[in-house]
Amino acid sequence: MNPQAPTTGEKTGNVRWIICGLLFFSVAVNYLDRLVISILKKPLSGQLGWTDNDYGTIAAAFSFAYAFGYLLGGRFIDKLGVKRGLPLFVFLWSLSAMAHGLVSQLDHAAEFRMQYPWFSRAEGGFILATLAMPMTAAGFMFARIALGLTEGANFPAAIKVVAEWFPVKERALATGCFNAGTNVGAVLCPIAVPWMFSHIGWEWTFYITGGTGFLWLIGWWFFYDEPREHKRVKQAEIDYIRGDQPVEEAKKVKVPWLALLRYRAVWAYVLASIFASPAWTFYQFFLPDFLDKKFSLSLEATGWWTGAFYALAAIGGVAGGWLAAKFIRAGWDINRARKTALLICALSVVPVFFAPFAGSVWLAVFIVGLAGSAHQGWSANMFTVVSDTMPKEAISSVIGLGGFVGYFTGGFINKFTGMIVQETGSYVWVFAYFSLMYLLSLGLLHLLVPRIQKETRALPMPEPLTES
Repeated sequence: MNPQAPTTGEKTGNVRWIICGLLFFSVAVNYLDRLVISILKKPLSGQLGWTDNDYGTIAAAFSFAYAFGYLLGGRFIDKLGVKRGLPLFVFLWSLSAMAHGLVSQLDHAAEFRMQYPWFSRAEGGFILATLAMPMTAAGFMFARIALGLTEGANFPAAIKVVAEWFPVKERALATGCFNAGTNVGAVLCPIAVPWMFSHIGWEWTFYITGGTGFLWLIGWWFFYDEPREHKRVKQAEIDYIRGDQPVEEAKKVKVPWLALLRYRAVWAYVLASIFASPAWTFYQFFLPDFLDKKFSLSLEATGWWTGAFYALAAIGGVAGGWLAAKFIRAGWDINRARKTALLICALSVVPVFFAPFAGSVWLAVFIVGLAGSAHQGWSANMFTVVSDTMPKEAISSVIGLGGFVGYFTGGFINKFTGMIVQETGSYVWVFAYFSLMYLLSLGLLHLLVPRIQKETRALPMPEPLTES
């Protein structure tokens, strides 16, 4: 978390890496709060009478809400700034996470029913369909909606902080470092949650894990500030941060929301988010269930093997960012370095197709862990492609737009996954789908952005679609 920066004369200082540490822990808390339900799916389904389809609806509700939270949160962070905006969202999502425990107060025998419009080919138009589920499942669904809406701002805010605190050559590494917090939270969750469940019950498990966000708020309050206003930052470090950033990037640029859609880099990021990003939501919500159904594991064993998956995935986030940084230090241009790192990640995902056919749990976890590690490395570099091509003032909005379409797509995939598993008991087709989506996304990126050039970042915005 504290790589030695190159220096000229006076040491630059490492306050920026402490800031990266704050982002690391915010992401860890974020993932701890969202993953508790996936670890407790089996006992909650048994106690509260949920089906796989009900659980798919709960997972889909979170993904849809997270999509809007990502979109609106990114825009909100751009307007309010990360210093005030990020802690506000952490406070709200911590309350939402704790609210899951209040579902225990609902009538476990009651049923929730809601009508919604649905297009029917048989009827030749829209009809009123009915969503029916246990009241407890509905309680979790609404708690997950609140959690998704508030957690969505975390990553747009973190990417904006990296753009403000790090030089271009360190951004992928810094992104990989803070993004590794997803895996630390994810490793702690499957190990700690089964123990908490068996000793204090599922209600207090949600209360305690949700409350960890308030501890992070204390650290942010006392330590964070913008680089030029931070009391512990030396001028040498500020000069180092700004050293390879064009002057235009520090200027205020007003970017209308719809204007973002005029640019190739935005479309490349959006399409990659549609095809590749939903894989991570699938792992979050369905990996423990896949391991349990495939190998008939206990809750504790499922937790440990899920933790092993996230431990493997943690390697990829840092390694993917480090790899691109190494290529750049070796003299490669940004275009070659980023796309080569993305290609390595995309190829590493392909073997995930074979996970449902693994003969042992360790082999299945290794195969899926390799894909998860590649996904994290992919994410670190895709996030950085945005900061490479867009002005600082638009970064959170673009990341938010990509997150919106990615998680909105993931909502449908979560719902369809629940339906497929309930009908077939198999995850084969889902793994097959994701095995090729990264290569497709990289092809689209290269088609839309044939060359990421350093010179383009000196412009207020990248080249529009209408220009050759």
